Amino acid sequence: MNRYARQIRLPEVGIAGQARLAAAQVLVVGAGGLGVPVVQYLVGAGLGRITLIDPDRVEETNLHRQPIYGPFLGTPKAEAAAAVARALNPATEVVPLCGWLDPATAPGLVGAADLVLDCADSFAASYTLSDCCLAAGRPLISASALGLAGYVGGFCGGAPSLRALFPDLPESLATCASAGVLGPVVGMLGALQAQMALAVLLRLSPSPLGLFLRHDLHRFHSTAFRFDAAAEPDSPPHRFIAPQQLRESDFLIELRDPDEAPRPVAAFARRQRVEDFGPDGPCPAPGQRAVFACRTGLRAWRAADRLRPHWPGEIALLADPSPQGDR
Repeated sequence: MNRYARQIRLPEVGIAGQARLAAAQVLVVGAGGLGVPVVQYLVGAGLGRITLIDPDRVEETNLHRQPIYGPFLGTPKAEAAAAVARALNPATEVVPLCGWLDPATAPGLVGAADLVLDCADSFAASYTLSDCCLAAGRPLISASALGLAGYVGGFCGGAPSLRALFPDLPESLATCASAGVLGPVVGMLGALQAQMALAVLLRLSPSPLGLFLRHDLHRFHSTAFRFDAAAEPDSPPHRFIAPQQLRESDFLIELRDPDEAPRPVAAFARRQRVEDFGPDGPCPAPGQRAVFACRTGLRAWRAADRLRPHWPGEIALLADPSPQGDR
């Protein structure tokens, strides 16, 4: 029996739809609790090529929500997920990339894909992907899970970007590692990401692009709304850059103290606190670019917000995921 017989039978798929899936190339950023169901369902559906990027290795604490990794303790997640995917469906090419999503290389990865899935559990990665997808006209399916709740949204590709819906700093940047999460929560949200991705690739109507869904699995309550008319921010956004994009002429601020980061992100960085910036705080020289560096980008964003009212020049953020920590 044909592997895809049950989905080809759907009038929304058919032979033509299956051919579109087989020709599709997607980028999946993150092979954790969201990325695992995404990869499983997209590979099962018969996508042509999946590029999967993740920096982590499998740990025992992952297994309650990433059960495919049981035999792969200590293995890079991207490679382990690719091995499982190849066993599930050899017809889908899965290319693992073991590393962080880099703002310097993200535009090329996004440009080579028909669709991007943000499963990274990192607000810096989410905004970087949104910026790249908006510029390249690529659809972005982004999700976030925490505790017993989370959301999935369809952005860019003709719909508003993540910044249009969330122009300001998130209220909380807790992660699954710091706040905890139940496995079925991320499993459900990842499955929804896969469904939205398939809907975009199959050109179903109504499109999930411009749709936001939030699920509270504590109270078993769900909400959804469309944001097709959301406007992109007027003010210049705080964009993320990679360490290799630094310039020696930058007004570079390392926001981590020496206990957190014994070595600053670059030798010419000066150490300051977020609270140092404001009406009477330090400012770049005319023509300089201000760059704020921390681990997740949280403090960098806050410092940029404090500088912006007093200085109109270019501001960039650098999220340096070093082991010293940022909170």
